[in-house]
Amino acid sequence: MVGKQLVQQALFGKNYVKAFGRNVYTTDYLETENLELVQGALFDEGEVYDAIKGCDAVLSAIGGSMDGTDKTRTLGMKNIIKQMQKAGVKRIIAIGGLGVLNSEAPAGQDSADENSLLVDKDDYPPEYKAVGLEHKKAYELLNESNLDWTVVCPPNIINEGPTGSYVTRAGYPPEENKYKINAGDLAMFMLNELAKNEFLKQRVGISN
Repeated sequence: MVGKQLVQQALFGKNYVKAFGRNVYTTDYLETENLELVQGALFDEGEVYDAIKGCDAVLSAIGGSMDGTDKTRTLGMKNIIKQMQKAGVKRIIAIGGLGVLNSEAPAGQDSADENSLLVDKDDYPPEYKAVGLEHKKAYELLNESNLDWTVVCPPNIINEGPTGSYVTRAGYPPEENKYKINAGDLAMFMLNELAKNEFLKQRVGISN
């Protein structure tokens, strides 16, 4: 959902785009000299390096199953980081999950423990726990790297285009949280962040 929106909006913004993935040829992208389709596997070091080499930045929209058996998010991010470092590319904006954000401060306290993530709380929805922990591991890999990263942490992603109307908050879910975000608005935020660099080395909550 989000990868397609990223490609379309980036092309509309006159960027040169390398679209990397297993199924890049199954999507009807706008035919333009600014788009290079690169079919490859996320776990293949050489293919990921060749895709990243020469780019200014990486936009990561890694998906996968929700049951915890799929390690695409963590192993894929580990390979992306390794190949970015090898290629000398520093900037990455990646999609994480809501559980990677900080929990709200308890009553009577000004701020929550920065190490207290939503996914680690006892009342975190069990159906999202496994995938939330995968997102946490991917975030930790980025945080331990020397890259200029931003992790946007959406709630439920809706397969709709951009509205241009969304709210964000560094480190926490937005205060006006509707627990949903259009794929188009998520892509719009990522491209805006690529231009503005307002949330370097931060996690960002987002909602329509």
